[in-house]
Amino acid sequence: MLVANAFGTWLSQALANLVRARGYRVHFVLSGRELLDRAPLVQPDVIVLDADLPDLDSIAVCRALRQNRAPWNMPVFVVTATPATKQQRLAALEAGAWDYVSVLLNPDELILKVDAMARLKLEIERALEESAVDPASGLYTLRGLERRAHELTADAVRRHAPLACVALGIGVDPKGAGESAAALPAAAAYAAQVLRTSGRTCDCVGSVGQEEFAVLAPATTPEGAEKMAQRLSRVIETAGPRPAGVPPLRVHAGYDAVADVHQTPLEPASLLEHAGTALHQARAAGPGERIRAYRP
Repeated sequence: MLVANAFGTWLSQALANLVRARGYRVHFVLSGRELLDRAPLVQPDVIVLDADLPDLDSIAVCRALRQNRAPWNMPVFVVTATPATKQQRLAALEAGAWDYVSVLLNPDELILKVDAMARLKLEIERALEESAVDPASGLYTLRGLERRAHELTADAVRRHAPLACVALGIGVDPKGAGESAAALPAAAAYAAQVLRTSGRTCDCVGSVGQEEFAVLAPATTPEGAEKMAQRLSRVIETAGPRPAGVPPLRVHAGYDAVADVHQTPLEPASLLEHAGTALHQARAAGPGERIRAYRP
């Protein structure tokens, strides 16, 4: 649980003691800006946000969390030390909060609310792991990519066709805003949007990890895979205008491809694995080589 400046030391500690008794670990931050920086790094099960922050408007902070700092299925509570009005509740809910509650509420009821929403978040995460497409980004999940890899491989075998996979890793360009871990979630969301609109209709674009994507590309030779890696890297780095909070980006890529899947059989899962391995090798190689083919 991530708690933002909850009403002074003693009340913050009282809230922490309540939730710790239920097995939660509590991280405190002292301002809205610190919350926006820490939320992507901590990835808490629940965020408790003080309605009266010392530096920023709590509704604006909640809206910023939903835009590029916290996934849509992460529960955010806005909590006030005074009786909550209808207008305050509506404004918080419109900004993406799951609830707006007063600490005048019975403590047992507050903890039950936290428990219920934390369990709901875990159930949503389990459902997303089984889903082929992430509803937030519109991209394939890793499980979805694995399914499509099996389908595309079987089709390529029948057609004696080529098949490729390109993996892309998103980072912050140090020549721009400098390395910032807090900026990476917003950068990844922006890159996902660019990839969704820049890929071919036949390509399957998915997220395979934090700030990493994979593109399954049917009818694509090794030479075509290299050109695709170059094109997509260039598009992500140069497309604009970038949203607020997204610094200049640097992209690394790795790829694996087979010219004729019938003549050179491959395991569908290995195509994704090999492209990912080549990406990690490109990232480890330093500033010189930013695109690398998989080499056994």
